[in-house]
Amino acid sequence: MKRSTCGRALGAAAVSIVSVLAMSFTGVAAQADPAPAPTEQALAELIAAGRKAAPVAGGSGSACTSGSGAGSGNGSGNCYGGSGSSSGSSGGFASDTVGYGPPMNSWVEAFGYGLIHPDVAPPGANDWKCKPTAEHPRPVVMLHGTWMNAYNGFAYMGQPVKDAGFCTFTFNYGRANLVEGGGLGSVLPGVMGTGYIQDSAKQLAIFVDRVLAATGADEVDIVAHSQGGSMANWYTKFEGGAAKVGNLISYGATHHGTSLDGIGALGRVINNLGIDVLGFVEIFVGHAGIQQTIGSEFVGKLNGDGDTVSGVDYTIVGTRYDEVTNPYELTFLGAGLGATVQNITLQDGCEQDLSDHLTMMYSPRALSIALRTLDPVGHPQLECAPNPWLIGGGGR
Repeated sequence: MKRSTCGRALGAAAVSIVSVLAMSFTGVAAQADPAPAPTEQALAELIAAGRKAAPVAGGSGSACTSGSGAGSGNGSGNCYGGSGSSSGSSGGFASDTVGYGPPMNSWVEAFGYGLIHPDVAPPGANDWKCKPTAEHPRPVVMLHGTWMNAYNGFAYMGQPVKDAGFCTFTFNYGRANLVEGGGLGSVLPGVMGTGYIQDSAKQLAIFVDRVLAATGADEVDIVAHSQGGSMANWYTKFEGGAAKVGNLISYGATHHGTSLDGIGALGRVINNLGIDVLGFVEIFVGHAGIQQTIGSEFVGKLNGDGDTVSGVDYTIVGTRYDEVTNPYELTFLGAGLGATVQNITLQDGCEQDLSDHLTMMYSPRALSIALRTLDPVGHPQLECAPNPWLIGGGGR
């Protein structure tokens, strides 16, 4: 049956929106080579200098704890976001998926489909009758990133992980609207992961317990993109997740924050000098976006007692062409007592993979890293294939 005129119009609108959002995420440069980025040390020194200034007058930070509203002041007190002025009340929710979307090789196409069909599951996910096997005893929980959803986060990876013999599950977290501080992007139906990250971690805790109850497993493995990685890290540290997670595999995760192409780092310094600029930016990117900037109270607490927790095995993947989590080395972790960490740069051994922050979830090499981590016996080899910058293509 032919698509309706309305359907074609929505499709065209989605493609237009995708183009705008993609440019917002990635900038206007069309070359594959990454732009020179300031070093982590330089950013740290810049932010440290800003912290020496007096706090914003009148800023209490008292309204910034989870579930109580957006932050006042410059991140003092218990302000998780450390974002500045209020941009909406706390709130938001998580939701299950309904139905399935098609498999996708292109990030742009998947993102557009996810905007129009915000609640569908990626292929292979959420078979609640699935039971783990002796070879694959842990179900896999897949976590999307900021401004993404369960579908377009894993439209490429979902089915191959399922086909490898794993029970796979995912959900939509951090669904906060504009009033709740989700930022302007949240007006689009498929934009999620915008609410306070610590609230999303509580949503993850509930979801993991459901997965464990349904499958009878003792632990899950987590595959996470961007905010999903730092949110999962928060879950293991502060929401009882350490005893329930075997592997934590993250891609471009904001474990140590991001400069957001320099905006976050510069804005943090200006904020700490007494001029509230990040509060204004928060209106656009939402609570979660600001929480992920270098120097935020959230990032500080996340890593205050070390990068890792005992008993969890971490596989952390970054890409040299990451324009969102940058410098990209900020995604890497240092192993603490009782934890193992493997930090992987996607291009090491595969220079033709030009994946950026978003398209890395559509990279054959990134997929093979996940499969090798989850099942090193069944999938010992890493794949190497070209993956286009900006649009992604599943190696095509």
